[in-house]
Parts: sequence; structure tokens; C-alpha cells
Amino acid sequence: MDMNSSAQQNNNLPLLRISNLQTRFHTQDGVVHAVNGISYSLDSGEILGVVGESGCGKSVHALSIMRLIQIPPGEIADGEIWFEGRDLLKLSENEMRRLRGRDIAMVFQDPMTSLNPVYTVGFQICEALMLHMNMNRKQARERTIELLNLVGIPEPTKRIDNYPHQFSGGMRQRAMIAMALSCEPKLLIADEPTTALDVTIQAQIIDLVMNLQKEMGMSVMWITHDLGIVAEMVHKINVMYAGFIIEQGLVDDIYDETLHPYTKGLLGSLPSIDEAPGTKLISIPGLPPDLITLPSGCPFYARCTYRRDYCREERPELESVNANGHAVACWRWREI
Repeated sequence: MDMNSSAQQNNNLPLLRISNLQTRFHTQDGVVHAVNGISYSLDSGEILGVVGESGCGKSVHALSIMRLIQIPPGEIADGEIWFEGRDLLKLSENEMRRLRGRDIAMVFQDPMTSLNPVYTVGFQICEALMLHMNMNRKQARERTIELLNLVGIPEPTKRIDNYPHQFSGGMRQRAMIAMALSCEPKLLIADEPTTALDVTIQAQIIDLVMNLQKEMGMSVMWITHDLGIVAEMVHKINVMYAGFIIEQGLVDDIYDETLHPYTKGLLGSLPSIDEAPGTKLISIPGLPPDLITLPSGCPFYARCTYRRDYCREERPELESVNANGHAVACWRWREI
């Protein structure tokens, strides 16, 4: 195969392809099955929403992609994570360290635990630029001021020498985004980056990331428990429950042709300005299953109003519904 045809073949590959990813944690109480054989792909320039309630495996699957699972007690037990044609699970720690921050960057939920309190914000961004972009300190400082300005931090020439505690929550999150974007990554993973912020700041952070995504053409994975947040911003959605993807597809399919009872419950719990006054929000009864003793059947069985006895016996696989990639793991989706 000549070089041109090889390059062309690589261009046709998705940027990220995950196959049968399984991540576990060994605890005193038993093995926690946090991520249970999920598979999907993400193309260059695409925005993916990963949605589900706390403890469903969203963040653990993202940390698995970054190879930031602490081993032990954690363990990536099976699967493949292909990024630009390389399986990240087969890379050495040094190779992974070079890739982290440069090609794949992550913005975490709480910037106060991600930023080092004893170093200035500017120093921490400069460090990434010097490590990955081969800049000297003067170049890195100039670029850091540009980045702080880009993410909307006022007076960046002064704020560059501030410590994290001198920034507000929204400003710290902007600084984390500046750090994540400093090396112009191909994939940005945003793990509930607006959860601790008030609603107006949330909207500003979302607009900021969307504008930067358009400018830079990067792929974005936005992890959240709120289906309302991702409605206007993503191309595709993975709905996760108990470590499984239970529904996936284009955003319009998920909202307009909702198939899984759990996804229906998540959408029904969102307030809408179109509803008549006094309309009650839907709540999902019960609790997610214990991830140490996973049920043998459908993981949503205990909370599902559509369940039948056979749903408890065998776990449904993701089943393709249309040519756009809409798929659902439910025995009764046709009837529902």
C-alpha cells in the first residue's frame, strides 16, 4: 500500500473509536463494575453528549480514555480505545503522557481540585505549553496571556500572576478551559464543567466552548447529567445507565423518537416553558442497581414501568433502529 492510500484510509477512520470498554474497581466489598462493555465512535469536529445520572460510569469511561484510572484499585479489564489509529491501552506511560494535554485534553468538574493551589494560574498554563509545544518561558507567557484573553478573563496581563483562590468559580473554569485548549487538542473532554456554577455562568461557559470548537474544529465530548444542557450543542448522544450505553443516536432522534424508558424519564424530568401551568415533572422511582452485584437482566428493570418478567432474565444488547445510528438496549422498545 502506498503512502497516499494509507493516509486516505486514516482520514476515513473516526477520530476516536471505543470497543467493548470495561473498567472495574476492586474494593473491600467486592468488584465494582463501573463501565460494562461500551462501544461507540466519534468523528473529527463532532460534538458528543454523554448523559446519565451520577454513578452511571460517564466520568470513569472518560478517565479510562485518558488512562487516568488509578491502578489498583481500578483496572481497565477489557476493550480497545483507538485514537487516530492507535490503541491507547497499548501505549507506554511516556507515550500517553505526551498525548495527554496535547492531542486529548480534559476539563474537570471542579477546577479547584484540578488547579494546583501553590502555583499561579499562568505558571500552570505555561508549563503545558513548554512541555508540549516546545516554547521557551517568554513565548509561553505571551501565549498564556492570549489564551486567558480568548476565554474571556479580564486584564489577563495582571491575572496571569494570580493564584487559583484569587479567581471566582467561573473564572477558574475559564482558566481550566484555557489550559485544556493551550496545545490545540483534537479532542476536548468536558466532564460536567458547569455543575458548580450558577445558571448565567453556565450559559457563558457553554457558549465559550461552542465558539472555540467552531474556531478550532476540534471534537468535543460533553459529559453531563442534564439532557437539557446538551440539546442545542451536540450532534450525537450516548445515554448511560449502570455502566452500559442504553440508547445512542443523533440528537434529534434521541429527543424526537425517544425509545428507552430511562431516556424518557430523563427528558420528562426537564421543566419546559411550553407546558401548561401546574404540569408535574416526571420522576424516575427507585435507585440505580448496585454495581457490585449487577442484575443478569436489563439493568433498568427494577425502576421500569414497562417491565415484563422476561426483562429480568436476560440483558438486552444495543439494537440498531435506523440508518442514522440510533440504537437502543430494551426488549420492549417497539411496543413502547
